[in-house]
Order: sequence, then C-alpha cells, then structure tokens
Amino acid sequence: MPTAGTTHRLRKHAEYQIVYKAGRKQFAKQIAYFYALRGADRRSDTPGARIGLTVPKALGKAVDRNRIKRRMREAVRAALPLLTAPVDVILHPRRVVIEMDFPALQREVATIFRSVQAACDRKVSMGRTAGTQPGEASRAPVERP
Repeated sequence: MPTAGTTHRLRKHAEYQIVYKAGRKQFAKQIAYFYALRGADRRSDTPGARIGLTVPKALGKAVDRNRIKRRMREAVRAALPLLTAPVDVILHPRRVVIEMDFPALQREVATIFRSVQAACDRKVSMGRTAGTQPGEASRAPVERP
C-alpha cells in the first residue's frame, strides 16, 4: 500500500518509457521536463498527476544526486496542487539545482507545473467542441449530397 507521500510518483521503468515515447519534452531554466496526458488506455490508481525524477550519474556522486532528489521532491510536494489533470511528468534537473536557492527552485517547479496544466487544458479543450461534455466524443455533422 503506497503512503501519502508516494501516491503521486511514477514508479516503474515502463511508466517512464511511455512518457518518454508519447510525451513532449520542454525546457525550463534549470530543469528539462517531459509530460504526457494519461488517456483512457493508460488508467492508474492515481486520479491526478504523477511525477517522476531522473537524476543521472553525470550530475555527481550519490551524495549529490540524493541531495538533488530531496530538494526536488520537496519542491514538487509544495507545487503538486497546481496540477489537476491526469498527466505524467518527469523532471530532469541540471547540476545547478544543488546550489540554487530553494525558493527559486520552488518557483521553477511551480512554473513548470502551471505550463503543463495549461497545455493539458488546451489539449482537452481542443478535443471537444462547444456544447459537448467532457465524456462525449466531439464530432462534426456529416453532410450528405
């Protein structure tokens, strides 16, 4: 049973691979991020967003990488309410994150989450026309000769 702090995490390698293949890659000042909207084909137990962190060995020794992950997890925890869409997000920080002021890191994560939420809202609103409900398929009327 997942704890309250781990319910919004991407866990499996396959989940990360789906986001990398089906998602979009964007760049913030100090963090690259990938995101993919979960559709009907990719249901999970988590109704909202799921977040994954990748901190490669190129960013330093284990102590440095763990410190980056701790800082990132805390910034994500504070900004998670900004994401309401069923989206998977992977954050890929740069080495500078270890030395950044924590409020600046929080602002950057919040900015990322706002832009992901706005992109998801645009995608959902483009998927349906005016007057249709979120569960309905949007179809244009077919004209017959």
